[in-house]
Amino acid sequence: MSAPFGDPIASNSSAAGAQPNREPKMASAEQLVLELSNPDLRENALLELSKKEELFQDLAPLLWNSFGTIAALLQEIVSIYPVLSPPNLTPAQSNRVCNALALLQCVASHPDTRMLFLNAHIPLYLYPFLNTTSKSRPFEYLRLTSLG
Repeated sequence: MSAPFGDPIASNSSAAGAQPNREPKMASAEQLVLELSNPDLRENALLELSKKEELFQDLAPLLWNSFGTIAALLQEIVSIYPVLSPPNLTPAQSNRVCNALALLQCVASHPDTRMLFLNAHIPLYLYPFLNTTSKSRPFEYLRLTSLG
């Protein structure tokens, strides 16, 4: 089995050739999780993982145990703090952070990662979203997603 954070080209070739019995969906999930660590690929990876999270078995432990992944998700969250007040959140920013929140909700709801998530006090990062008062759609979507 290849290392989960090896060279992306090597990972793709080993997933395709050396591991014929490997679940293709999980290989895809691993590649998308790897892409979360690259700021240039992160937005698409967030979108794809959040759309398909129910298709990936054990996505929550993969997210939690992959180096830098939770940090990347938290970086997405704190990156929009400056646009919360004054309220300047765009729909694109709202969608992106809501995709990150969906992945954190996946981690929070999985029995193997729930207590780790809570013990890390990650919900504290969501309080600024709940304190917003803007009635615009991006803010409403952000508050609703933050509540899970």
